[in-house]
Amino acid sequence: MEVPPLVVDRGAPEPLAVQVASGLRAAAARGVLAAGARLPSTRELARLLGTSRTVTAAAYDQLLAEGWVAARRGVGTFVVGLPAAPRGGERVVRGAGGPGRPRGAGGEEVLGGAAGEDLLDLRAGAPCTEALDRTAWRRAWRAAGGRPPDHLPDPRGDGAFRAAVAEHLLRHRGLPAGPDDVTATTGTSAAVAEVAALLPRGARVAVEDPGYRRSTGALRAAGLVPVPVPVDDDGLVVDAVPPGVAAVVCTPAHQFPTGGRLPVARRAQLVARARAEGLLVLEDDYDGELRYDVAPLPLLASLGPDVVVHLGTTSKTVSPTLGAGWLVAPEELRHRLLAARTEVGARPPRAGQRVLAELAASGDLARHLRRLRRELAARRALVLAAVEAAGHRARGGAAGAHVVVPLPSREEEALVVARARAASVAVGGLAESCLASDRAGVVVGWAAPGRSDLERGLDRFVAALRPT
Repeated sequence: MEVPPLVVDRGAPEPLAVQVASGLRAAAARGVLAAGARLPSTRELARLLGTSRTVTAAAYDQLLAEGWVAARRGVGTFVVGLPAAPRGGERVVRGAGGPGRPRGAGGEEVLGGAAGEDLLDLRAGAPCTEALDRTAWRRAWRAAGGRPPDHLPDPRGDGAFRAAVAEHLLRHRGLPAGPDDVTATTGTSAAVAEVAALLPRGARVAVEDPGYRRSTGALRAAGLVPVPVPVDDDGLVVDAVPPGVAAVVCTPAHQFPTGGRLPVARRAQLVARARAEGLLVLEDDYDGELRYDVAPLPLLASLGPDVVVHLGTTSKTVSPTLGAGWLVAPEELRHRLLAARTEVGARPPRAGQRVLAELAASGDLARHLRRLRRELAARRALVLAAVEAAGHRARGGAAGAHVVVPLPSREEEALVVARARAASVAVGGLAESCLASDRAGVVVGWAAPGRSDLERGLDRFVAALRPT
């Protein structure tokens, strides 16, 4: 067991858990804590630092989510460290980056794999850029570039973009919002961070478990305390949200990563609790555009516009290149957010917003979304068939671009992920998204690679999934 070189400062503005996580992260990055080093238990580290176990547990949870450490049940917590540079011939095929994933000198993601082979990225969270009409893409950029430059900054975002988003939300998501109700963001995680900064430091915020780790990271960075709440086949268990939280962050359209869709009764229950208890609900409309079975259910924001902040982005439906997202929030909170932006001169870049507005105005955005749904539905059928052929059952495939393949234990999860990686296929483990939950499984996506690469990757993944 290695004792990490850490010092905590109770007078510093950063929460103690953030300080501990930062110190461990820096030690691992410098090699002071070597890869494979076993860390003290949360109880022992708390004793050494003179903190509570809650502090050290939160720090370990953050590093586990970021991929700096790995936990082995009944054994301990170990440093993962930075992987070595890729061997000759290795490259990532149409992969998508993520928090805690090392990158090469040119910004590309570095993933291990068999020497000389392409590593096929079948993880969740990437857009299907192959479905994007490149002619329409170039046309929208040219049209956006033809607009005159701005004279004055507007913290709300580009007017044409906000109008396009408002029309889209009304027509396709049933949310009666006007352009003045829409505020541009750079994406969902950034929007969570902005809203989190408006909440009292130290406040407790309920998050789904398993859930989206970037949102949890944004909350912690703002000095808030994420409180894990279990999910079931229908998504967030509203009855399990503890009293006294300041907010709830959830993905009701397609729970990430398990895929549940929050039923109308639970949506109404959550809104009722928010009103009764004075808490804020952050609705991450993850995969809200990508359903294959039925039309999307009403947005939480349409049920409770006074207590719900609706968050959307184009990162998965179009491309993260745009850096364009939006939020629709209660008026008082929206004014506070804009005041905070104005105070520091912060505002989302408008180039991507203008491109999306041009795509919407020309009708190319609607055509792209129809084409995207067809393409992803076809790929989904390939994935479901492959998983079934391996003797397993996929969960959460009624929407989005990933499924979860449940497994009996975390040990089996680690083995499948490792066997896939050895076959030059990257898939995610459910443990990456868990705070308190011990659920196990692999998360398989189908948006990032081209169709032929997907088929090759699935063949290798099925071999890794079948029991040996």
